[in-house]
Amino acid sequence: MSASNRLKRGFYRQGPDYRFDDQVDFSDIRDTFGFRTMVVGKWVTKEERFISANLIYDALADLAQILQVPPKTIGLRGKLNFAFGHGGQQHVQAHYNSRTRTLALAKNAGGGALAHEWFHAFDHHITKHIFPQHSPQHFASKLWLEHTIGQSHPLNLALNKFYQGVFLEPTGQHANQYVLDCIEFDKRHQQFYMSMPEELAARSFEACIACNEQIVNHFLVSGLNNSALIYPKRDSLKICNNALNDYFSQLGQLLFQDH
Repeated sequence: MSASNRLKRGFYRQGPDYRFDDQVDFSDIRDTFGFRTMVVGKWVTKEERFISANLIYDALADLAQILQVPPKTIGLRGKLNFAFGHGGQQHVQAHYNSRTRTLALAKNAGGGALAHEWFHAFDHHITKHIFPQHSPQHFASKLWLEHTIGQSHPLNLALNKFYQGVFLEPTGQHANQYVLDCIEFDKRHQQFYMSMPEELAARSFEACIACNEQIVNHFLVSGLNNSALIYPKRDSLKICNNALNDYFSQLGQLLFQDH
């Protein structure tokens, strides 16, 4: 199926109307969501550009709405770059490059992976705020397993609960079943991917976004039930979702006050 046909087939969405049927362009996405740069590949046709811009705009607006944060929060204080149909990896539908701080979507297969990759960007961005003594090149999820988050700020407490929900059982003493299942999967397949800390955290975030009942956007996140990937169990997901709601609602209140 061609990229145009993939985009034309549409992606199920249930949520607020942000554009009122207006056509947006990638410059609108950059300005609305506060990205540092916005790059569109030279092989993206004019038609694909129009269709994908609307899909991406609505998906990011839905993400901001679910997280209860100002739209520009999505661009991570102007540090995050965005690429569509440009700078991705072969056979990969979407990718976050931590070296260049770029979220890249493939034009023919990026739909449904946006929430997952955005969390990679957030997980990378937040490191300098919660682990300032460590290299900002690391993902916070990985550092969380090795170091303690400073507990002086309510936001840190909420984010700490999220990471605890990703990795540990409720007592906080042992790895939860989600982690154990992923470790076992990697052992069977002689790889280290499913149980990578940053992947465990991104899939947990993705699952939290997918379980929102008011806003559903299959360009933002989809396919979890039919995926070969492993996602958190219900109990872990509930803990993660509550912690995320707490963290981002607090963050949103602070950021809205600054506007």
